[in-house]
Amino acid sequence: MSAPTTTPTQYPDQIDAAVLKVAGVVVLGAIMSILDITVVNVALPEFQSVFASDPAKPLDYSTVAWTVTAYTLALATVIPLTGWAADRFGTKRLYMSAIVLFTAGSALCAAATSINMLIGFRVLQGLGGGMLMPLGMTIMTRAAGPARMGRLMAILGVPMLLGPILGPIIGGWLIEHESWHWIFLINVPIGIVAVVYAWFALPKDHTEPSESLDVLGVALMSPGLALFLFGISSIPQKGTMNSPKVYVNMTIGLVLMLAFVWHSFRPRHPLLDLRLFRNRNLTVSTVTMFMFAAAFFGGLLLVPTYYQSVRGESTLHAGLLVAPQGIGAMLTMPIAGALVDKIPVGRIVPFGLLAIICGMFGLTQITSTTSYTTIIVLLFIMGLGMGGTMMPIFTTALRTLTQHEVARGSTLLNITQQIASSVGVATMSVLLTNHFKESRLAGPAMASHRDPAIIDKIGGPAAVTQGLADAAEAFAKTYWVAAVLVALTLVPAFFLPRRREVSHLLDDQGAPPVVIH
Repeated sequence: MSAPTTTPTQYPDQIDAAVLKVAGVVVLGAIMSILDITVVNVALPEFQSVFASDPAKPLDYSTVAWTVTAYTLALATVIPLTGWAADRFGTKRLYMSAIVLFTAGSALCAAATSINMLIGFRVLQGLGGGMLMPLGMTIMTRAAGPARMGRLMAILGVPMLLGPILGPIIGGWLIEHESWHWIFLINVPIGIVAVVYAWFALPKDHTEPSESLDVLGVALMSPGLALFLFGISSIPQKGTMNSPKVYVNMTIGLVLMLAFVWHSFRPRHPLLDLRLFRNRNLTVSTVTMFMFAAAFFGGLLLVPTYYQSVRGESTLHAGLLVAPQGIGAMLTMPIAGALVDKIPVGRIVPFGLLAIICGMFGLTQITSTTSYTTIIVLLFIMGLGMGGTMMPIFTTALRTLTQHEVARGSTLLNITQQIASSVGVATMSVLLTNHFKESRLAGPAMASHRDPAIIDKIGGPAAVTQGLADAAEAFAKTYWVAAVLVALTLVPAFFLPRRREVSHLLDDQGAPPVVIH
């Protein structure tokens, strides 16, 4: 008996109500996940004081920055597991579980009574949040079909573009008018609505046999990276690298990461397919992405802290003052996306990087009295550069892969971005904390914005002025590192394609290669 033939799924040309319902579920999940990456940035100075035993001695910035690092590390951990889990348990079931996990993690974060509890619950929150975006992409791809993907991706792109703008503003408003707990509690009602909505809107699951899970890879990658970064972040507390808490954790972490690299070439289906680095485009793009993301996201994290700690701005004002960066990215990202189809990426990305370099070097001159207009212009320029950098790098990395390699290549790039962000945040926060400690007045002067009684304790207004000047200098010194790192990113960017590329997306379907600009 011959096998029954499978009729291809027929998709209408127009965006219909059924697809819009599915898109609504995905956008809700994306909003929760993306906003929570940026909403916490404005809360770090609040965490420094609220979890400190003595208001005059706030927690180290490198300690509270782990609320960001832990979240991005959790995202990096769960992204490569999502495809395997979706095949095994079904996308609908897994997507709803991810929303529940994220919502529960949010509620627990709001109930945290110490910085260590908050960091631990942020990991739980990140494990749920990390699955939402890749699962959402899968769900929308299946619902829309190839002809309508561009229009639906534009819908999904809205929270991606608005997240960096609205996250700090919403976070600032909630902290100022309610309390820091609400930057997490706000996810609870949204999560409940999203779960109910997903139950009715998403189609039934059809699970398929999946590849085996690389358990050893999971056990090596994330613990190794976490231990390495924990060792780095312990340097300000110990004041030296010659401390067991520093070098033991860094050494174990490095050994685990090297073991992960060695192991990744052995199984048939590794957690991360490092064999893809045989593709020159992917390798160059990944190196460029790592250096860019570490410098950009690590440096950007410091801006709302500068506004609050040095200039005494409220969390809401700090969030509003950071918004120009997101606006700049929102303007250039769609333009860069259109240019990538016509102009080689190697002729686009360097201009984006140059804009970021100009902004970063401008921030190296920051003082305690720098004009807000100057800072806003610098942030806007950096945003323009970011919009012209990230999407073209992703595009050139993936389009010379074959179709069956694209999912693994996309996972590799997303992991690279999240790990780079974690490394950048940890590194910049450690440098900033060390620079703060070079001045005995910097910490108390910044704390005086919240508790004016500290002013007399440290020597009066003149001492506060000097302390704030020292604190601003600490930010400027840290931005020198970020600026130099972005400048060095021009080296791998020079090797990005400057001529038309040959697309291999259809190679494994028996179609000839397609030449792409």
